[in-house]
Amino acid sequence: MGKELAFFEGKIVPVGSAKVGIMTHALHYGTAVFEGIRGNWNPSKEKMYVFRLKEHYERLIKGCKILNMDINNSVEDLCNITIDLIKASEYKEDIYIRPLAYKSEEKVANLKLHELESNFALMIVPFGNYIDNDKPIRCQTSSWRRPHDSMMPTGVKLSGLYTTSILAKTEAIMAGFDEAILLNFDGSVSEGSGENLFMLRDGNLVTPSETENCLLGITRDCVFEIASNEFGIEIISRKIHRSEIYLADEVFLTGTAAHITSVGQLDNRNISSGNIGEFTKKIQDKYFKIVKGDDQKYIKWCTEISLV
Repeated sequence: MGKELAFFEGKIVPVGSAKVGIMTHALHYGTAVFEGIRGNWNPSKEKMYVFRLKEHYERLIKGCKILNMDINNSVEDLCNITIDLIKASEYKEDIYIRPLAYKSEEKVANLKLHELESNFALMIVPFGNYIDNDKPIRCQTSSWRRPHDSMMPTGVKLSGLYTTSILAKTEAIMAGFDEAILLNFDGSVSEGSGENLFMLRDGNLVTPSETENCLLGITRDCVFEIASNEFGIEIISRKIHRSEIYLADEVFLTGTAAHITSVGQLDNRNISSGNIGEFTKKIQDKYFKIVKGDDQKYIKWCTEISLV
């Protein structure tokens, strides 16, 4: 059992004390940037392994730049704050780390980003499986469309952007599915509600390109390297039509929360046999070893933290 702590207004405090006022700008307008980072507890080593900590904060800073936000912390500062909070929290189980940069000024009638103060907060919660990775999931093509980057920047994690994902996920769950797949306005595939998508077809591993309004996922980037280094497969980034997924040999989703998750059905159509594909299972097994700190070849991606 760990301690429920947060980093708020420059210091570590109990989570219950980390509160913002009802007039806070980010609460009204979604003017915030966030990240989701995994801390994976390795019981055999009695250590926490935080996955790609630096890269998550590099992306957070990019989001801050888009929202004209200065939180007065470097990537190195943010990494150190996170390590200190993990040590103070003393969780000896898998955790989810949520950094949040937000427009903290209490002004509700100001739409000028450059005039508003910003702040940074960080919280940690125990976190198991976001999706059951031991079986393939059932997906639904959402009626909601992924925004175009010209409408709202899609390459970073802006709070306001995720309203679309939340609507799509809710729609899918209420219809009896596990996850949603969002299309672009032209009907091409973008991503899941919180994951990137990969398709194996005719021996080629394909994913929507960066111009398809998908998040530039950190787990997505890992799959590029693992597929090439371990399996000799180069990934093709291109436009994917919805119907191509129905005819794929394998489909899987990737994300910090979802890890690598097999898709067995889309719109009540089986993907191949409907089971976890052979390649998906191989890359899943490799990935889970890496994030737990059990693969020295990729230990560069892990920040090792001893809680003793």
